[in-house]
Formats: sequence, C-alpha cells, structure tokens
Amino acid sequence: MTVFSMNRREVLASLAAGAGLTVLGPMGRALAASDIVWATWDSNGHPEYVTAFEAKTGSKVKLSYLTSDDAQFAALKTGSASDWDIVNPSINGAWRYIKAGVLKPLDLSRMPGVAGMYDVFKTTDRVKGEDGATYAIPYLWGLNPIVYRTDVYAEEPTYSTLFDEKYKGQLAMRDYALESIAIAALHLGIPKEKAFLLDETELAEAKKVLIAQKPLLRTYWQTIGDLTNLFATGEVTAAFSWRVPYDALKDKMPVAMAKPKAGIMGWCDCFAIPASLPEEKMELAYAFGDYLLGADYAAIIAEIGNYATSSGIIRDTLTPEKQAAIFIDDLDVMSSFMWPVAPDNYSDWLKVWNEVKAA
Repeated sequence: MTVFSMNRREVLASLAAGAGLTVLGPMGRALAASDIVWATWDSNGHPEYVTAFEAKTGSKVKLSYLTSDDAQFAALKTGSASDWDIVNPSINGAWRYIKAGVLKPLDLSRMPGVAGMYDVFKTTDRVKGEDGATYAIPYLWGLNPIVYRTDVYAEEPTYSTLFDEKYKGQLAMRDYALESIAIAALHLGIPKEKAFLLDETELAEAKKVLIAQKPLLRTYWQTIGDLTNLFATGEVTAAFSWRVPYDALKDKMPVAMAKPKAGIMGWCDCFAIPASLPEEKMELAYAFGDYLLGADYAAIIAEIGNYATSSGIIRDTLTPEKQAAIFIDDLDVMSSFMWPVAPDNYSDWLKVWNEVKAA
C-alpha cells in the first residue's frame, strides 16, 4: 500500500503538475474556460485548495468568504448575492434553503464522485426536499471534541468531566445555548437521539446542572482564538471546543482531543447551486462539485487544513497518524455523530441559557 505523506510544498507541486489539462463533461466536451464564484468559509477555500481545479479547467475560482450561515441564507433569499455560482449551506441548516426554494435540485449523475462518499453522508435525508430530490452534497466535515491537557487528565474526559468540581476554574464551555444545553442533557444520561428534543422537565433538569456548573468554569468562550489563548496560558485545561486549539498547541504542550462515547457533535459543509445560476454555468458548477469529492481536494485539505472530505477516496493512502488527526482512523465514529439542529421549542432553550448565565 502506498502511504500518503507529503509536505505542503510537495502537495502544491503535485497539484500544479496538472496545468494545461482539461476536465471533460458528461458528453466528452472540454469545459469552456470561465470564472466561477464560490461562497465558502476561509478554512474550506484557501486559494491553494482550488489550484488543481483551475489548472485542469483553465477556469478561475473566485473565493467569496462567508461571515455566517445566516448571512449566506439571507443573501440568497433576498437575491443580493447574484454573483455567487456555488454556495455552502451546512448539513444542519440545509432544510431552510430547500424550503425557501433558493437551491437547484441536483443531478447526481453529473457528479461521479458521489459514489465514493461514506454512507453516512451519501444516504442522509438532511439534504433532500419533500419532492425527494437532492439539493446539496456533503463534502467536508469534522468533529467538535473536548480538547484537554493530557498532563492534567489521566483518562480521556467525558462530558461529565466538564461538570466535575475537581477541575474548578480550569474548564470552559461555549457560549451557545444549543450545544451547551445538549451537553448538559448528555451529562444527565439522556441519549443522543433525544439531546436536541428536550421536553419542559428535561430542560429544567439541564438548567439545574448548568447553573451548578457555572462556578466551575473559567469562562464561556465566544471566539476560538480566545479559547486557544486560555489553553496556551494554562488557564483552561479542558473545554468543549473546535479542533483549532489542538492544532495550534499540539507541538507546544501536551494536548489531545476526546471524542465522548455519549455522542460527538459533528459539523458538515455542503456543495449547492443557487436556483438563479444560468444554464451556461451549470457544467462548470457540477465539475467543481465533483472536484470537492475528488482526490486532489481531499489530499490538500487533509495535509494543510487537517479536515476530511465526505469521500473515502484517499483514506487508504494516508498515514495512520493523519487518519487519526482527521478522525477517519476508526470509521465507527460516524455512528456517534450528533448533528446540532435547533428544536421547535428553541425559544425555551434560549430562555434557559439566559437564565443560566444570569444566575
């Protein structure tokens, strides 16, 4: 087996080697060179991530960085983002884009890379409309772990560790009602299938443990940069987090990422085409969607960004260390995914969260 282990320079050189090639459409026609605008997050769309696509198609990918999913949705709904050719809804929020009619239904036969997707992403109903059509394709995903100091915690933390008085003053939670209340539910033993569907009694119990937790916390973090700094200064030793502090500090201090068995908060970004995209750009848009499921994008974003795509196309070529870093060493982890979705009674959740913070 060939094991993939390239440095950043080697990755970029290999992608650039494709210059002058063309991508053939479904009927064997070379794609006409043109520009395409991709609305995405800066972590997903560094310029070097699209080098191979530009080289093979002769097209220029213009990157339009998003500030929030809400802003993206609003721009599509009001028509103020008419220059976007490809958009980036989350798997959790795709339903509102579909319901609002701002996305085109996708012809999956025009994206051969779909066949290589992991089943959990290939079979999800979260990207389908009531008409049964698929409106978005999951392409990039990750987990929100508990980041922790291995020199402080002898065992891998669980969600209950975040409520343990032993670590008073060293813990942090995100200032976000949806995830924090769900974590309290998991701490109480409520199964992950119900963690975002709490009734009035369960919400009251979650509120009680969150109020008890509050004096144990160093902070409720709002930006991942702030949390990273708190780890760096030793003020926080465990927190529900994104992976950013781990990547930033793993070569400077003993940190690791825990994946609680009670349920792992997952995130997933999707490829979608605005309903307003003109027909003459459709072939290039589909080619780009297929690129996001292909080996070139998967290789460079794994090497530089430490993210996994929804396709297993390069998994067996990665070193065991890289597989572990992007959470694909043990594919059973996908059975523990929790996709945070605001419930119908979310206004009650927000009220509880405000009361917890005011306590």
